Amino acid sequence: MRRVAPLGRTVPVQDHVALAEIELCGELIIAASNAEDRLSLESIDEVLRVAEARTDPAGA
Repeated sequence: MRRVAPLGRTVPVQDHVALAEIELCGELIIAASNAEDRLSLESIDEVLRVAEARTDPAGA
C-alpha cells in the first residue's frame, strides 16, 4: 500500500542559500548577455561581489 501526502495546508520551504545562488546566476547571465566578448575573471568576480566577500571583516 502506498501512502500519499495529505492535501492539507502546505508549508513553503525556502532555502535561502539556493535563492542567493539563483540570484547570482541570474546576475551572471545578465552580465554575460550584455558583454561583447567573454567575461574576464575580474568581471565575473565583480558581478559575484567576490572582492567584497574577501574584504568584509564581518564575513571573516
